Amino acid sequence: MTAPEDTFAALHRAIGGRLFTVTVQDNAAGLVRRAYSSHPVDYPVSGTKPLQHDRWSRQVLGRGEVFVANTLAEFADVFFDHAQIAALGCRSALNLPVFDGAMVLGTVNVLDVEAYFTPARVAAITAAVALRQGEVVAAMRAVPLAG
Repeated sequence: MTAPEDTFAALHRAIGGRLFTVTVQDNAAGLVRRAYSSHPVDYPVSGTKPLQHDRWSRQVLGRGEVFVANTLAEFADVFFDHAQIAALGCRSALNLPVFDGAMVLGTVNVLDVEAYFTPARVAAITAAVALRQGEVVAAMRAVPLAG
């Protein structure tokens, strides 16, 4: 089996994005872990953090809907690190839930310049993840959540 980080890196190469991360969630424990990061110094792959309970989590994790924000103002209230994101030159965000059956396992997160996520780009990213669905699900399932 391919290592999860290799699967996520290949997905990043296919999709692009100035900042690209993958997170995996553990609903039972109420935790999320960053499993991949294109910027490991700014966004390291280590440890866990509590799942948030806000409009973003209700939309993406609860209802399984894609989150698209094309300006910093559209996501500043739900991304506590919006200033750090802006410092990396990112002012738009796309968070795509990844499903295993009906369950959201985690998200593919792409951030880039303002107004980056046109409907065509969102469709292309969604299609790229769908094409690799089995690999991405297997990689997410292989990410250890404890610790």
